Amino acid sequence: MLTRNCLSLLLWVLFDGGLLTPLHPQAQEILEAQPRENVVPVSGRRSSAQRVKRGWVWNQFFVLEEYMGSEPQYVGKLHSDLDKGVGTVKYTLSGDGAGTVFTIDETTGDIHAIRSLDREEKPFYTLRAQAVDVDTKKPLEPESEFIIKVQDINDNEPKFLDGPYVASVPEMSPVGVIRTALPNMDREVKEQYQVLIQAKDMGGQLGGLAGTTTVNITLTDVNDNPPRFPKSIFHLKVPETSHVGSAIGRIRAVDPDFGKNAEIEYNIVPGDGGNLFDITTDEYTQEGIIKLKKPLDFETKKAYTFKVEASNLHLDHRFHSVGPFKDTATVKINVLDMDEPPVFSKPMYTMEVYEDTPVGTIIGAVTAQDLDAGSSSVRYFMDWKNDVDSYFTIDATEGTIATNELLDRESTAQYNFSIIASKVSNPLLTSKVNVIINVLDVNEFPPEISVPYETSVCENAKPGQVIQTITAADKDLSPAGQRFSFKLSSEASNKPNFTVHDYRNNTAGIEARRNGYSRRQQELYFLPVVIEDSSYPVQSSTNTLTIRVCRCDSDGTIQSCNVEAIFLPVGLSTGALIAILLCIVILLVIVVLYVALRRQKKKDTLMTSKEDIRDNVIHYDDEGGGEEDTQAFDIGALRNPKVIEDNKIRRDIKPDTLRFTRHRPPAEDNTDIRDFINQRLQENDVDPSAPPYDSLATYAYEGNGSVAESLSSIDSLTTEADQDYDYLSDWGPRFKILADMFGEESYSPDKVT
Repeated sequence: MLTRNCLSLLLWVLFDGGLLTPLHPQAQEILEAQPRENVVPVSGRRSSAQRVKRGWVWNQFFVLEEYMGSEPQYVGKLHSDLDKGVGTVKYTLSGDGAGTVFTIDETTGDIHAIRSLDREEKPFYTLRAQAVDVDTKKPLEPESEFIIKVQDINDNEPKFLDGPYVASVPEMSPVGVIRTALPNMDREVKEQYQVLIQAKDMGGQLGGLAGTTTVNITLTDVNDNPPRFPKSIFHLKVPETSHVGSAIGRIRAVDPDFGKNAEIEYNIVPGDGGNLFDITTDEYTQEGIIKLKKPLDFETKKAYTFKVEASNLHLDHRFHSVGPFKDTATVKINVLDMDEPPVFSKPMYTMEVYEDTPVGTIIGAVTAQDLDAGSSSVRYFMDWKNDVDSYFTIDATEGTIATNELLDRESTAQYNFSIIASKVSNPLLTSKVNVIINVLDVNEFPPEISVPYETSVCENAKPGQVIQTITAADKDLSPAGQRFSFKLSSEASNKPNFTVHDYRNNTAGIEARRNGYSRRQQELYFLPVVIEDSSYPVQSSTNTLTIRVCRCDSDGTIQSCNVEAIFLPVGLSTGALIAILLCIVILLVIVVLYVALRRQKKKDTLMTSKEDIRDNVIHYDDEGGGEEDTQAFDIGALRNPKVIEDNKIRRDIKPDTLRFTRHRPPAEDNTDIRDFINQRLQENDVDPSAPPYDSLATYAYEGNGSVAESLSSIDSLTTEADQDYDYLSDWGPRFKILADMFGEESYSPDKVT
């Protein structure tokens, strides 16, 4: 067979035009004798215009795949016309597989394949050949590219391209529907079948080879099996302290089907205790999860029994005749007794108390019990959270709640706190309840008029006309339905001026009772209104409304309510009134200025000099009060300041030393008044306790040389009738009254000089 292939290859080369140097010398000589065209001439050896035969030409070689010989497989030979066989030409090979797959003899140009080739791995190789002068190392021929093709042999069996093939056959399929189906196939018995298929290559140079593949046939599951409980009774134990909604147990029914055909739905059959529980399906394990719907109590009921039904969720109508696809089991739940905290009798307590209730008053109680078999006593205490809880206290044993402070509804209307109950046998077991205390209002404050009203009535008002609508307000927190009533006080009900009309909706109207009012007669009216509330105890107050009489037009629009407008003559405008007032003010200012100037001028005439107190002449025109008048004038102004400077004593501050007693020697008879004054002046100059030098000291001394002599009635030796008072008329007009008192008829003001 190999020989035949080689001969075929040789004939193909010969008919292809001698592109390949033949394997045998005879064929090579024939090829060399044939003319060669399109040869690239070597530089300097041929003219491009000449037609020469080409030095070497090749296109492609062939080599057999899967060569199993002991020697390298001969591929072909490279030869140049310039090679004379004397060893001056060197052949080189480069490209795909050069040196690894193919080698060349540098002297002869023979090409060999040094390893076995596989056409299915690589069908051809592209290489480049070069002829080089050994001495000069210069190319003798241009580099040329050629292809070595791997020739195919029939060394592979046929194969299925898309294997392995997978087919599915519904279980329980009847025989004959599918040729490969076997009778009584059951997926629950065997899920998959394997079928070997063989393909044989009947042609080919190497004979008929056969290929095989495997087909996996998987049976498709159908819902042909009902779920079954492995046992008919399930026993569960559940603590009574289990929380509502928690899972208390699991049960499971077995379904030999697969996938969605094995999905199971669980339901509790209505019966004893079934309403306390619920059941759901675990989507991963297909178990039934039993959950608690209501709290359990061992002291109330210790066990529950009910039935659970398991059924297929997805039914196949083709297998309805097989039987019911469901099963039933009984579940028995035993409640375990646990040590529980005390239980309050109510979920929440609401109490009421009046404000201002005395401290210590009991307003209610809470009750908790231990429901366990061995009951224990219960203790109560407040759950302190803030200072508001201090308003109440609780009895630890009885659970009674009492006030601890005075309550004020206007401050806090509701209190919300918690009471904790614990077991004496186990204080860690506690329960809590919420307590709400509403503070009831005590009617403390009387209602009052809500806002101060400015009420007015027109002079032309008519009886029954509403002049004001009033409302009331209460400082107490008024309960729903609070009603206020309005009426006149008893002392005002007899006066026919105004009345109060209660509208019965917490408002009232003030109505006129007269046909017209006069501002000239009375400008203001005071109306006492009594307001009562409907709370207990009833509170009332008297509120006085001030009603002003105003001048209005015919439509009732108020034009003026001023007091001055009453006294204005009819027709006098406001501008005229202002002008009159301005004139009056100007006159008053002129009078005040005139009086002030007169007083200032009179004062200036009394003072001649203010530079030195010693030069001052004090003018006075009163008669004085005699010797006992020590407050009219201060004769200290006549004191010599020179003596004061010599004493070096401050006269504006009272000295600490005791005041010296003044010794006044009796005045001698007929002593002149000047001597008397000088004597008193010296006494004051040397007196350190005397007043400051700018003060005025007064002295009273009549002297024996007086013309009138003594005026005292004690020293009078004669009667009043014997007295002669003619000299009084010579003293001037200031003594006129005194002269008249003594009955001098001959007194005449004209004689006074």
